[in-house]
Amino acid sequence: MTDLPRPANENLTRDEAAARSRLLRTHEYSVDVDFSRAADSAADTYPVRTRITFDAEAGASTFLDYLGAQVTSITLNGREVDAASAVDGARIALGPLAEENEVVIESASIYSTSGEGVHRFVDPADGATYLYSQNEPVDCRRIYPCFDQPDLKARFHVTITADAAWHVASNGALLASHAVGDGVARREFAVTAPMSTYITTFLAGPYATWHDEYTGRTASGVEVAIPLGIACRASLAPAMDADEVFEITKRGLDWFHRAFDVAYPWGKYDQVFVPEYNLGAMENPGLVTFTERYVFTSPATEAQHEQRANTILHEMCHMWFGDLVTMVWWDDLWLKESFADYVGTLAVDEATDFTTAWTTFASRRKAWAYRQDQYPTTHPIVADIVDLEAADQNFDGITYAKGASVLKQLSAFVGQDTFLAAARAYFAKHAWGNTTLDDFLDALGEASGRDMRGWADAWLTTAGVNRLRVETTVSEGVIAAAVLRQDGVDPRTGDEVLRPHVLRVGVYAPTDDEGPAEFEAGFEVRIDGASVEVPELVGVAADHAVLPNDGDLTYAKIAQDPHSLDVVLDAGLDDELARATGLAGAWNMVRDADLAAERFVDGVVAGEYLIEDSGVLAQVLAQATAGLAAYTVASARQELLARWVAFLVDAVLEDPSPSDRRTVLLRTLFAALGEQRAPVEPVLEVVRAWIDDADMALGEELTWDAWVALAAHGLADEAELRAAQSAAPTAVSATGLTRALAARPDAAVKDAARDAAYTGRGADGAVLSNDHLQATIDGLEIDPTGVGAGHEAEYWGRIEGVWAAQSQGQATRVVTGLFPSGAEHSDGDAERHPFVVEARSWLSSRAEAPQALRRIVIERLDELERRLRAQAASA
Repeated sequence: MTDLPRPANENLTRDEAAARSRLLRTHEYSVDVDFSRAADSAADTYPVRTRITFDAEAGASTFLDYLGAQVTSITLNGREVDAASAVDGARIALGPLAEENEVVIESASIYSTSGEGVHRFVDPADGATYLYSQNEPVDCRRIYPCFDQPDLKARFHVTITADAAWHVASNGALLASHAVGDGVARREFAVTAPMSTYITTFLAGPYATWHDEYTGRTASGVEVAIPLGIACRASLAPAMDADEVFEITKRGLDWFHRAFDVAYPWGKYDQVFVPEYNLGAMENPGLVTFTERYVFTSPATEAQHEQRANTILHEMCHMWFGDLVTMVWWDDLWLKESFADYVGTLAVDEATDFTTAWTTFASRRKAWAYRQDQYPTTHPIVADIVDLEAADQNFDGITYAKGASVLKQLSAFVGQDTFLAAARAYFAKHAWGNTTLDDFLDALGEASGRDMRGWADAWLTTAGVNRLRVETTVSEGVIAAAVLRQDGVDPRTGDEVLRPHVLRVGVYAPTDDEGPAEFEAGFEVRIDGASVEVPELVGVAADHAVLPNDGDLTYAKIAQDPHSLDVVLDAGLDDELARATGLAGAWNMVRDADLAAERFVDGVVAGEYLIEDSGVLAQVLAQATAGLAAYTVASARQELLARWVAFLVDAVLEDPSPSDRRTVLLRTLFAALGEQRAPVEPVLEVVRAWIDDADMALGEELTWDAWVALAAHGLADEAELRAAQSAAPTAVSATGLTRALAARPDAAVKDAARDAAYTGRGADGAVLSNDHLQATIDGLEIDPTGVGAGHEAEYWGRIEGVWAAQSQGQATRVVTGLFPSGAEHSDGDAERHPFVVEARSWLSSRAEAPQALRRIVIERLDELERRLRAQAASA
């Protein structure tokens, strides 16, 4: 694979993009890529011919973005330009410009193994080669020269030359295929509607395909007919449940046509599931790409099917929010991602047969947001994105899940019908254009009849999480007075942040049979300050549990009073969403060192049989494992983990038939075994027996989780692991093998895995793909014996080199995954622990380090300090 250093000028700034936008108006790109040698492993690059027409200020100069291997010729308005002098790192200088311009560039671009640009994958099952592209936020410039910023939209005319037997696709419909050599054909695709560069897409390979058609109508009666397609690798075709995917797609299109009243504007609607994807999915119009983890080759829970449906409808929402109307710059990334996260979940809830979309959202998505929003690096939903490195890191829990949570609160504030009416007006006014926050607020204000600036200032331009709690005064066994209070600070400044909330306070009554507390009443409460009285609670029996934010309408942590917390953890609540909300609040208390991890785990053990949603069950079981592994004192940890593992084993044995519950328990057990030191051999003997037990029906993913657990404890050697992978050579088994080999308890093995991560190369010198780099890091970090510890100094000495040498996506994996995090309170508290001191020293001495790199270190340090505070509270 061709190696190129990261050029200093690849980090485009917002100011540069704005200046270029004022200067230019782009019209059309003609992009001709040649993948005819893609199956040749020696061919690291592919030829590209790019023609761009655009208007400009006469006499001015500008630049194109490009991160390719070579530029062989440049022609500007019929005049040859010296490529050697025009190309400077990630930029190609153009000038002087005319009012109307045409530039033609011949170049060679690099096949990717990191999921950035055109990714090339060789299927271990059959040796077939697959290509796909991923461009967001600015990796389009790795494929062809372009003005790679969202507000310079254009029409795209794409041609792709590739193996004549391959399935080849792009955003537009296939118009023609022409033979251009022995077994090679050139495909021409329809010119697209105006769109941004980051959603152009290229696909080629022997993909298996399925076809269908959608017919429907918008709310105003416009008839719509859309060709539908699905594709995945040929070796995965037996596992592709195309009927379910098509059904979700059709229901989603029906829902969006009713809700938005704008016909799907992009022609065909293809969905392809691709290997080694570094995202969940991407909203390329006409050709949406998804991780092939959504092609279930192992037992999949109802929650996994629901998550896939959520992702399908999230990306579908982008066809309007993001693709039809696009943000001007990445500051307003939330204008597409927050909306798609909220509206996609709403669509799953209203358009599909899945009934737990909001429960999963409360438990899983919001946990991501709460964690991200408490870092010192938190940011408002409308962020200050000064450059591309910052943009790349703002695809985070705030932009997605907090923004979605706030939009759910907005819908409660103004009403769902008003929210959707604002969306329809927004599309009508700004179709094919670019927008900012003010544009949506204008639409919302017109639809609601309210000035929404105050709401936006409180929710969209501030940072941090509010905390809600109900304080009661009890007299003679009943509540005599009740007050709902909120507090909150901006983690960056320490300033108080209070917001307007519309929420419900729920009351749950104990039962005589010691079953879960039953919902008795709920009261809407509006708070727009530090406190508000809740008179509806007066007279409620003191033995009832009170749940702030019942129904999960707002975005806030909840601090439950001791009695209500005990009810949540011991008896449970009879409503699934309330149970998820209460447990999420308890987990936040663990992370805040207000509740011992052991107490949370006791509650999980007591109530796991109540949890029907397999997504919530997976979340709380994973939190329990993480709490025991990180937030307990070292002297007690192994005994606690042993009890936890014993509980999980017993729970699996009590549920011998395949089920969602057993699948989740097995995943949790195998992960927990990676944390426990001893005694585990009797358990691992049971695990080994399960691998060959047909009745267990583990499937390949759980089988490799089991192999990793065995390897981590020295009970599976290299030969045995390689034999297992050779017996079933798939993408899952290949990464499973990488993870298992790196997990072995041998200092030399750990040293080799660590070096592979830092260099981005395997033992054979080959560049590690994104999946195999992540698998190496994951296996390295599974270290129950501690044999890989003691390399903190190496980390601080190497991370800047990693950042300079690897792409930002790959470097982020390394810097995040190898951060020295295994601190113990016995070696120092959150102020004086050596790991804390070293991290703070690096930060103080590296003020000029890339801000994106510093952000990762700051966030990992915050997690480290949180770990030590929780251990102190547990001591």
